[in-house]
Amino acid sequence: MSLLTCENAALAYDGRVVISGLDFSVEQGDLLCVTGENGAGKSTLIKGLLGLIKPKSGHIYTGDGLMHKEIGYLPQQNKFHHDFPASVEEVVLSGCLNSIGHRPFYKKAEKQRAADNMVRLGISSIAKQCYGQLSGGQQRRVLLARALCATHRLLLLDEPASGLDPIATAELYRIISHLNRNDGITVIMVSHDIPAAVSMAKHMLHLGNGAIFYGTPEEYKATSSGSAFLGGGA
Repeated sequence: MSLLTCENAALAYDGRVVISGLDFSVEQGDLLCVTGENGAGKSTLIKGLLGLIKPKSGHIYTGDGLMHKEIGYLPQQNKFHHDFPASVEEVVLSGCLNSIGHRPFYKKAEKQRAADNMVRLGISSIAKQCYGQLSGGQQRRVLLARALCATHRLLLLDEPASGLDPIATAELYRIISHLNRNDGITVIMVSHDIPAAVSMAKHMLHLGNGAIFYGTPEEYKATSSGSAFLGGGA
């Protein structure tokens, strides 16, 4: 059963429909890369997938027991304050907030989940350091560990490598691929890095000028949009 499905969904921003005809599903173990022109509605799509906005028409729904609060979300770098006055450990642990409800404290199991995810992302040695003092690549790994504390099934990553140098970018993509291929975590990743997206993805979703493409990377490369974004012409 699909973890997340869009059925002829239309999404609006400020009352104006910016995406229509969304018709795709995300299966367990998939890695879906979302690409497209600026202003094509990728941010609006993210809000719809997270359940923060409802479709103007059609449907977006989760399946196989997945709830929206169980989707791990990694926002764009500029949407998380660089000077956030918290330690790495505290930032990672905050990913458990959705699971604790109104309880004003973390249980041992949640603290262990945070510790395990810091090991997973190779950041245990900097657990007590201030988040705001880290390099961009380290901050990305901290936020990814935080997102993993919210889920063991589905990650939604919004331009995770934005602003990173090539070495940090390659390492982050390696980690994301490992989480998908080895740990079985389903990933939806918004990215402008089309060559990397095509090499990593099992499916591609392209938004632009009212048109929507959904298919495999090989099928995407054969389209005019895929060719243009990969530098192969219009």
